[in-house]
Amino acid sequence: MSLRHFLNTQDFSRADLDALLDQAAVFKRSKQGQQLAGKSIALLFFNPSMRTRTSFELGAHQLGGKAIVLSPGKDAWPIEFEIGSVMDGDAEEHIAEVARVLSRYVDLIGVRAFPKFQDWQVDRQDTVLKAFARFATVPVINMETITHPCQEMAHIMALQEHFGTTDLRGKKYVLTWTYHPKPLNTAVANSALTIATRFGMDVTLLCPTPEYALDERYMDIGHANAEATGGSFRMSHDVDEAYEGAHVVYAKSWGAIPYFGQWEKEKPIREAHKHFMVDEAKMSRTDHALFSHCLPLRRNVKATDAVMDSPACIAIDEAENRLHVQKAIMAMLAGQG
Repeated sequence: MSLRHFLNTQDFSRADLDALLDQAAVFKRSKQGQQLAGKSIALLFFNPSMRTRTSFELGAHQLGGKAIVLSPGKDAWPIEFEIGSVMDGDAEEHIAEVARVLSRYVDLIGVRAFPKFQDWQVDRQDTVLKAFARFATVPVINMETITHPCQEMAHIMALQEHFGTTDLRGKKYVLTWTYHPKPLNTAVANSALTIATRFGMDVTLLCPTPEYALDERYMDIGHANAEATGGSFRMSHDVDEAYEGAHVVYAKSWGAIPYFGQWEKEKPIREAHKHFMVDEAKMSRTDHALFSHCLPLRRNVKATDAVMDSPACIAIDEAENRLHVQKAIMAMLAGQG
């Protein structure tokens, strides 16, 4: 059997995803297990983390395993990822050695590595994650790079719980851009679009201008998923129309790809659309919609206090579900072979 990683939910069948969600529900009812007894996972964080680190480290412990947390360039050597490079810069060792050595020590490897925000044509290659998957001889988990598949699973689990059904077809889902004082990664938006269309919802990508469309790869995935599941996918710049009758509002800020690495040029557009903040007036146009966000969230910038503190907000439930779905993912991957 070929080695299976967890890099993107599109790599898995719907039956696979449903099985992971079922297992996550089991773990939510009973936290302790022995699925990782005698096993270990190396968690490599190239970027800061709170929920991801806590949930993976705790999840491994609750399943009887051991997590080793590393921050390359801080408490571990800086790593070179370019194949054929002359290593005369800051990097002390190459991914070809790092991934293979870690594979001799641990049973799983988790990687969190954001884009460098300089050149999207480079960042969209997802070099760090793919290099680990190429050289590792144990399963690799994407803890957020240019997508965030673990967040996807926690999100869809929370929606199923609150709607009381695993069948989300026919639900109107609004993925809305929100203002943030600086441009952010598109990973969560890419993933929200992917999973919402994968589960057959009618998805609207609400953003200020066409320049805030996501990378064409994920736009294409959205259309293909919608066609396959009988849902729909479209983009809108009309706030009132997008919110009208919605069942789910998912908020996220991201930088406009045409301005990638030239953020001062993008700033005037971003500043002109602070009104995209999710507030009570917008939510009142929905059909009693659930609201969520991946967190962290800047209150009264991305969403108002009233929205965050309302019964409709399921962001905390979604965050909790990170623990359960990641345990399911680790258990599934560790059980290969």
